[in-house]
Amino acid sequence: MTRYEPAIDLDAIVAIDTHVHIEQDAHGHSSLPGDLAEAAAKYFATGGLQPELDAVADYYRERRMAAVVFTVDATTNLGHEPIPSADIAAGAARHNDVLIPYASVDPRRGAAAVEQAKRLIEEHGVRGFKFHPTVQGFDPSDEAHYPLYRVIEEAGRVALFHTGQTGIGAGMRGGRGLRLALSNPMLLDGVAADFPDLQIVMAHPSVPWQEEALSVATHKHNTWIDLSGWSPKYFPAELQRYAGTVLKDRVLFGSDFPLITPDRWMRDIEHTSIKPEALPGIMKDNAVRLLGLGGAA
Repeated sequence: MTRYEPAIDLDAIVAIDTHVHIEQDAHGHSSLPGDLAEAAAKYFATGGLQPELDAVADYYRERRMAAVVFTVDATTNLGHEPIPSADIAAGAARHNDVLIPYASVDPRRGAAAVEQAKRLIEEHGVRGFKFHPTVQGFDPSDEAHYPLYRVIEEAGRVALFHTGQTGIGAGMRGGRGLRLALSNPMLLDGVAADFPDLQIVMAHPSVPWQEEALSVATHKHNTWIDLSGWSPKYFPAELQRYAGTVLKDRVLFGSDFPLITPDRWMRDIEHTSIKPEALPGIMKDNAVRLLGLGGAA
């Protein structure tokens, strides 16, 4: 087993995409059950595109970008085996010039999830953890999950939370039982208060709770926002204003690939009001600092 260690030439890359999904493993196993995967492909009009990890590495290498890669473990809520995070870490170790692995554990597994997180950090070298409260079916503010957050905080790893609306389950009967309110960013305010050294990333424009996300981020300086999942030209005006000013040091480029391509994201960012001087930080420098790459704290 090879433990992941980054070997990214920061001078050679133009950007770090902090939000990239691995939706399929090398054996064709999908990260989502078939009905959810089919509905999501229709909703996002991706044509069912599910590149596996080696293809994702090649894709980003061609673009002189690095990428944070992960899946979502929602075993309890969806009754579906995830792509193993250990496999993603191993793949990232093979491509450590461009890939950075996050893990995912099922918070509803309690103590077992805590032990799994410890192993993924110590044995596999993952750099963060991805949570999707709506898909995983858990309230991130519930103190039952605090032992898991404590492990992540003590290891100096990142906690990335999906926030806002999701297309997963959209259009299905009852949204397939998935609950949007679990992804309200205000649920992370108490977590940020109780774990002040835990670096929390609120993923996506948090529609319909964009102002809540901006409020949390301006008050809790251990919180960040990634700009994934939407074409930048559709970003809410307040998000554009904050990203270019008061939050410019804690906003991150993320595409949500394969749902949005980095090519489209970078093309459409020119149609926003985000100040050009904020873009170097958003595209790369903030992520370098967050992830401790190149010796950065």
